[in-house]
Amino acid sequence: MPLLHSDVKLAIAGSLDQFFKDHEHYKDSSQTLKDQTIRSVGPEGLLYVNQREIAGTTPEDGVIKYLGTEDATTCHILVLRHSGSGAVVLSHFDGTNTEEGVKVVMTLIKELSQGIEGRMELHLAGGFCDDRHMSVKLSLDILNAFSTFEENVHLLTACITDLNNVKKNGVDFPVIYGLAVDVKTGDIFQANFPEKGPDMDIRSARNFTGGHELVNIYDHKTNLMTIGPFSYEPLSYLDFWMKQPDDFLLQNLSTSPEQEPPGFIQHIKETLAVMKKHPRPKQTVFPGNKGHEYKKEQNGSWTLLK
Repeated sequence: MPLLHSDVKLAIAGSLDQFFKDHEHYKDSSQTLKDQTIRSVGPEGLLYVNQREIAGTTPEDGVIKYLGTEDATTCHILVLRHSGSGAVVLSHFDGTNTEEGVKVVMTLIKELSQGIEGRMELHLAGGFCDDRHMSVKLSLDILNAFSTFEENVHLLTACITDLNNVKKNGVDFPVIYGLAVDVKTGDIFQANFPEKGPDMDIRSARNFTGGHELVNIYDHKTNLMTIGPFSYEPLSYLDFWMKQPDDFLLQNLSTSPEQEPPGFIQHIKETLAVMKKHPRPKQTVFPGNKGHEYKKEQNGSWTLLK
């Protein structure tokens, strides 16, 4: 079945403008989400999901209380929850392998809710009216991908692109940059994350060097987060990028330079630095082709298991 709202099939045209005209009720739910005060989350109980990552768990998880992600400009944040089991999956989509990523999300939510009656409820947020129209393409790609499944998926929130847009001095910006979901209650809310967890530089290096798959980083059965293993080719132009001024990096390594949040340049520099230090990560970061397994501690830190 295609996407539903109040058990009615949603018509997804080739135009996002037409979609919002046909389904004006999403303006109200989007406004409710945008009107929220941004909450700082973690590190206690937080599992942070980076770009091109997916994570899911259930309310029975004694370690993870919140799933969250931020720094979305043209990117979209996806939360899919099963009403019966309370299982929830969160992902950060950037337009890479969108259809396959949606399949991974659907497979995971079904695994987490196996044998339990209930409905799948979808929340989307992110994007804005960017000049390159990357947001609108991603919005339509996600909506169309969910429309291909046999299972009913109820789209409750679509705070995306046009509905997530605000003008500041005549320039378009996204309203929502970050989102979190309370695993026990299913509540979604605007959030930021002062501490994002381990290996953020190498996790971003995977994306920077063409890691196209959206990967599941968490095992709800063992309560372990796994990063890697993955590899990338040594980059001959890395020294060039590392010598460039901040504005050059911003203009050339961002899909939306004016809209990037604070910390973007520092994060890029850390990513370039780790790529310089580890040109062959399967040898130096993931020896023996083994990923990093982390256990979440009560104080919010992650302990690397040997």
